[in-house]
Amino acid sequence: MNIQEAMEQRHSVRQYEERPMEKDAVEKLQAEIADINMVSGLHVQLILNEPKAFDSTMAHYGKFTGVTNYIAMIGRKSDKLDETCGYYGERLVLLAQMLGLNTCWVGLTFRKIPEVMQIGDGEKLAIVIAIGYGKTQGVQHKSRDTSKVSNLTPDSPVWFRNGMKAVMLAPTAVNQQKFTFTQNENKVRVKAGMGFFSRVDLGIVKYHFEAGAGKENFEWQ
Repeated sequence: MNIQEAMEQRHSVRQYEERPMEKDAVEKLQAEIADINMVSGLHVQLILNEPKAFDSTMAHYGKFTGVTNYIAMIGRKSDKLDETCGYYGERLVLLAQMLGLNTCWVGLTFRKIPEVMQIGDGEKLAIVIAIGYGKTQGVQHKSRDTSKVSNLTPDSPVWFRNGMKAVMLAPTAVNQQKFTFTQNENKVRVKAGMGFFSRVDLGIVKYHFEAGAGKENFEWQ
């Protein structure tokens, strides 16, 4: 499975089988997390066999079951933290899909368990990603019309078309898709709208756009 196939096949999953992740998958995720932490300055952590975070009233309200593994997106407090967590978290989400795992971004419906995380001075937990073997593969989310979230036209370059196709496959909080992409020659600007976790969503859609368009074809403005 390549990254395009992972974007197409990955859907949010909230119900998981209660079985541990395979050793090979854990090792590959840990290696990717180590690389991400080195290049981004984040303090991402994979939490394994920890059932308490998703054994709460909020988690049950969110219809989560069987979640014992999750990725904690942690970093130094800044205006860019949420976007950075979205960008690199989606990199992990798509890797997980390629490893035969399922995932779900979770912003509110979980309980923070401080003793299983390392959160340094000046750091915060921005969001988590449930991960494991889903009981289902989830369902495709509904998408807004591309014309509502970009200046895509019949004359737009192929790379921008491909980038927006990838963007529309990206997960966003409550499927709000509150972002706007604007292309001008080889420059692309993306603006986050107002909404829950819209800055995390911004990072997620930027990662999808780069994967679809090819970073060699454009520059962020």
